[in-house]
Amino acid sequence: MAVYRIAIGSPREASHPAAIRAAFAEFFSMLIFVFAGQGSGMAYSKLTNNGPATPEGLIVASLSHAFGLFVAVSVGANISGGHVNPAVTFGAFVGGNITLLRSILYWIAQLFGSVVACILLNFATGGMETSAFSLSSGVSVWNALVFEIVMTFGLVYTVYATAVDPKKGNVGVVAPIAIGFIVGANILVGGAFDGASMNPAVSFGPALVSWSWTHHWVYWLGPFIGSAAAAIIYDNIFIGDDSHQPLSNTDF
Repeated sequence: MAVYRIAIGSPREASHPAAIRAAFAEFFSMLIFVFAGQGSGMAYSKLTNNGPATPEGLIVASLSHAFGLFVAVSVGANISGGHVNPAVTFGAFVGGNITLLRSILYWIAQLFGSVVACILLNFATGGMETSAFSLSSGVSVWNALVFEIVMTFGLVYTVYATAVDPKKGNVGVVAPIAIGFIVGANILVGGAFDGASMNPAVSFGPALVSWSWTHHWVYWLGPFIGSAAAAIIYDNIFIGDDSHQPLSNTDF
């Protein structure tokens, strides 16, 4: 069994230049990702004159989020680890790869980046609504919760396997691609049911700007449960005690 090294961190870490730079990297990565993902949905609505959801629209959403996340993770990887997701940060914290104080910095930056992206989209599109995530007809909150848990489990498991595991070797080179692909694939699965968020910050920005909070808790609880489960399982089964690296301010 792996011994967890969950750490609170030092108060001075919040003002450490490396931590500040990492937080800015998360802010800009999230802004890039949400602007592309949310913006593609708004563009599709404009082209279809707010028509009903279609299979083509689901494919567009899958591709735009996969491409956007691939870029967002890539540009932040060398600075912050390229989390671009509070649930990924939580999984890294549960596995002892980041301190609580640094996690809080990341969460603030990620949420702020999502909100700014939605405000910019609202302005640039002439006031189009940044639609909040919602459940489809016939989908209960418990159905959606299971979707978010399982999809985020797959995402964070992929992050651990390709970016966190010290034995990753050459696999780490393709980590941003793998992470983008699993998000795109999960959108094809869950998008028609609950929007397939897997990311509390991606849900938070549109909800705040449109002030629509119905069932919003599902898009926090589900990803955090799935993330923690993936971190614990991967860390215990595939990393273990012998492969753990010392925790430092520059860790993932």
